[in-house]
Amino acid sequence: MIALAQLLSRWSALSRAARLLAGAVAIAVLALAVSAVLLGHPSRCALFVQPLHPEQLTEVEERLAAWNVPFTPAADNVIIDARRRNDVLLRLSLAGVPHEHLFSTGEAMANIGVLTPQSVVDAQTRAGLSGDIEAGLRGIDGVDDARVIVAPAKPPEFADGTAEDASASVRLRLRGDAQLTHEAVAGIRAFVAASVPELRASRVTILDDRGVALTDDARAGDDAADLQHSLQSALDGVYGEGAAIVRVRTEFDGTQYAERDVRRLPVGAQAIQALRRSESFDGNGKHYRHVEQGEDRGSDTHELVSRVPSGAIKRVSTAVFVDETRALDLAKVRELAAAAVGFNGRRGDTLAVEAVDFRRPAVAHKDAWWLLYGAIVPLAPGVILTIGLVACTRIALPALTSLIRELAERAAVGRASKAAAGFAPGRVRTMLEREPPHAAAAIISALPAATATAVLELYPPHEREAIVSRMQRRHSPLLDNAHELLRDRA
Repeated sequence: MIALAQLLSRWSALSRAARLLAGAVAIAVLALAVSAVLLGHPSRCALFVQPLHPEQLTEVEERLAAWNVPFTPAADNVIIDARRRNDVLLRLSLAGVPHEHLFSTGEAMANIGVLTPQSVVDAQTRAGLSGDIEAGLRGIDGVDDARVIVAPAKPPEFADGTAEDASASVRLRLRGDAQLTHEAVAGIRAFVAASVPELRASRVTILDDRGVALTDDARAGDDAADLQHSLQSALDGVYGEGAAIVRVRTEFDGTQYAERDVRRLPVGAQAIQALRRSESFDGNGKHYRHVEQGEDRGSDTHELVSRVPSGAIKRVSTAVFVDETRALDLAKVRELAAAAVGFNGRRGDTLAVEAVDFRRPAVAHKDAWWLLYGAIVPLAPGVILTIGLVACTRIALPALTSLIRELAERAAVGRASKAAAGFAPGRVRTMLEREPPHAAAAIISALPAATATAVLELYPPHEREAIVSRMQRRHSPLLDNAHELLRDRA
């Protein structure tokens, strides 16, 4: 308090001008401080133009938090630094975030009213069901997005018609180089089948983003891509990356096989069947008799039918290119490759391991002069035409300018001569007061001889000589005097 009282007393002791100056300085410093704070604080804006749905907002917030990007969550958007908005949008676009909003069952049922037709209700229900399944598939490890198309069961339209079972098609977009195991594919098929009424798992078709059908059959994992990836990763782990290049090609058998085994076992200790034959012949009466009696005591019949579907591996062809600069043991590489791909010579498999020079000739880089030449050649015609036009303009411009100036002077002289033709010599002399000698000579030459003589008499001698010298007609340098030449000819 004492310090404050001393400060107030000192402030009161100052003159009015000093207090005004100190107040103005304090206000200026405060304004500068506020301006510095406002300028230093970055401007903020909404990240997206359109509002986001709750699941999209959650997805964006999780990704921004993983990237350590400062943001402020809003009800349906995200507020970030305006200077980083374009970079963040680009990163989100490359990451595929946010995903498209899924039409859930709740939203589908919210749009259904009392008077809604049954066909529309069924379509909305299927759309909502597909959205719920897609949202569930998005959470699976390795699955980035999914699309589900559900075809419900259809009863027969007529008595002799056949019913159509429910089916579903699933397209998965995998994340990066992720691959689903057979157990994961089987789980997805079971999940989709359990989500749709009257849908069997066998009626669910699953495709990846390459258009390849995914199946939970163990034999499906023996395709070329899996074998190639398995062998390539093994060789890279043993010899290092770049030591070998693997290519695998598989051929599948499209024939279906079926085997049927029927076995009959007797009932009891006796045989299944008994057959008795008797023959007699009467020679006098010429009569022949043949009797056969059969007995079937019954049996237990066991029938076993085995069907082998198509798609079994028919042949596997493997090629391994080894860098010869590594000096690897080709025999060991061949043994590893045969074990990794399951080589079966009796099946017709082939395995080739060769040492190849991986070195490539250096590509000749074009120097700066070559690049400059390549840039100039396409522009050469236009540049040459432009230079020619400029040169022609520069050459013709002086003559054109002189011609325009001469025409302008002639026009001015003509107007001045017409204006001075009816004036007295003194008035003409006044009009030509500020005209240069060549202009005055041109105007006076156009006047009548008497008027021109009178006007010349009004000029001082030196000006008169200058005007008269310009009034004389110039002769060609080849002919000194044309009148004398004509006179001699005459």
